[in-house]
This record gives sequence, structure tokens and C-alpha cells, in this order.
Amino acid sequence: MSTRFTASDAPPHKRLSLWRDIICDVYVQLDCKSDARGGEFHGWVSRGALGRALSSTVASCAQRVSRTPARIARAQEESVLFALGTTGHGGVTQDGREAVIRPGEFAFYDTTRPYELQFDGDFSQRILQVPRDLISRRVRTEDLTATVFSSERPLDKLAYDFIASICQLADRVDDDTANRLTEQAVDLVAMAIADRIGTTGAATSHRSAMLHRLKVHIQGRLPDPDLSAAGAAAALGISPRYVSDLFADDATSFQRYVLAQRLERCARDLASPQQARRQIGEIAFAWGFNDLSHFGRVFRERYGLSPRDFRQSRQSN
Repeated sequence: MSTRFTASDAPPHKRLSLWRDIICDVYVQLDCKSDARGGEFHGWVSRGALGRALSSTVASCAQRVSRTPARIARAQEESVLFALGTTGHGGVTQDGREAVIRPGEFAFYDTTRPYELQFDGDFSQRILQVPRDLISRRVRTEDLTATVFSSERPLDKLAYDFIASICQLADRVDDDTANRLTEQAVDLVAMAIADRIGTTGAATSHRSAMLHRLKVHIQGRLPDPDLSAAGAAAALGISPRYVSDLFADDATSFQRYVLAQRLERCARDLASPQQARRQIGEIAFAWGFNDLSHFGRVFRERYGLSPRDFRQSRQSN
């Protein structure tokens, strides 16, 4: 269940300072100013976890928000925030660019560098906050921060709709599912960024799309113990070397990705009370493992517990 924070119930003279505390707690350390009189100031934020990411909805009145070098110097977190316009207008300035986000549009900004947000009236936005490394390993965030992505471009609209959809699942899906959804959202944004960059980004866009197709192919065939890079390459009409190159872009390999996905599925089933009657070996074989000793060893390396102890620890909670 999402957690809701509001400044509107505080005494008028304390609302702005409370609001500043709220947005600093939910997002990152920020400065906030508003010309609204104490009794006129209002605002609320709801927040929910989405695996490594955070989903939130923010609604408030006219204000100016800034991420200053002093704030950045004292921070440890590194995030990228995707701001989806829902009502009203919101301006964002970063890296020498300015954008106005309207309903149905989105832009993003990077918390490791200064930025400013400007709202001239009541507004609401949906925010997806992701660890910076999720997108920086795909594209350079500096290239298109404070740039509007609108429904006029097909990839932009697809990314907006997908982010809006997964934000509604915050606190409603398990972490493994949430992380996979977030990865897919970032893949779509990376494709939209590459498409916007143009000629030099065309290859990146194609590679991102192909990697996404490759991962979907793998996830649909995890139960097959004979799943291989050569087979996946043949199914997608590409070479095994290209498969290796695509996963290298994602800082992994075909084998490591398949293993991680299989282990996640096994861990999910072992933790599920509905799967309590199934034998551990049955679950392992169902997700493509064909050697129980190997399964037990790699499972312990990943989760720090044997499959049996992992199941007992999860089902006893």
C-alpha cells in the first residue's frame, strides 16, 4: 500500500517547511520556495516501492524547487527521475536546457547535477525514480535531460504509457517482478532517447530493441534445459556473436542472464505458500535446471542460503 504525506493539514505557517521536509524525504535533498501565503499552500505526495525503483504521485501549488551543488555534495544517492505530467504544467531546467512538461508528456532529470523545477500553478505529476546506473549503462543521461518526450512520437508515447502503468503496481508486485518491469521501462526510455538523438543513436535504438526481444525470448523459454545462445540467435535471426555483444552492452552474458532469471523464478516459487507441496527438485527442473547439486550450489551463491533453508525462512515469515 502506498504511503501518503500531506502538508495541507499542518498549521498555515508551518506548511511550506513541512512540505520541504516531505519532498526531501520522498525524493532527494531539495530547496523549495513558494509565493503562496501560508493558508493557501497545499500539497501531498503518495509513494510506493517498485523493486529498486520508487513510484510516487505529487500534487501541489505554485513553487520553485532546486537541487543545488551544496545539496548534491552532501548526498550519497544517485538517481534519475522520470516526471510524467498528469495535470497542470511543470518546468524543468538542467544541463543548459529548459522544458515544460504538460499532461501526457514526460521529461527526466539527474540528481547528480543541479536542476530546477518551476510550477506556476496547481499541478500533479507521476514520478518514477530509478537508480542512476540502470539508465547510465544504456545511454548518456546528459544528452537529453530537461527534454520533453511527447505523445507525438510513437516511442515517447509507448514509454510514457508503460511507465504510467507500472507505477500503478507499486507495492503490489514482488521485487523480482518489479525490477524486471523497471528494466523494461528503462529499455523503452533508452530507445526513445536514442531515437531522439538521431543518426548516431539509430544503432543504439536498434540494439536496445533487439536486446529487449532477446530477453523476452529467453524468459518465455526458461523451462527448456537446452536453451542456448545459438538457439536464441537462430530464433531472432542474428548471430551468436551479436547475442554476446548485446549482453555485453548490459554488463552481463547470455549464460549469466539465463541463470539469474531461472534462480529468480525458483526463489519466487520456493517462497510461495501455494507452492509449499512441491518438491525442491521439481521446482528446479521446472525452470530448466537439470543437475540438483549444481542448482543447490548456485542458489546458495546467489541467496546465501540453501534452497531448503530459503524456503523455510520465507514461509515462516
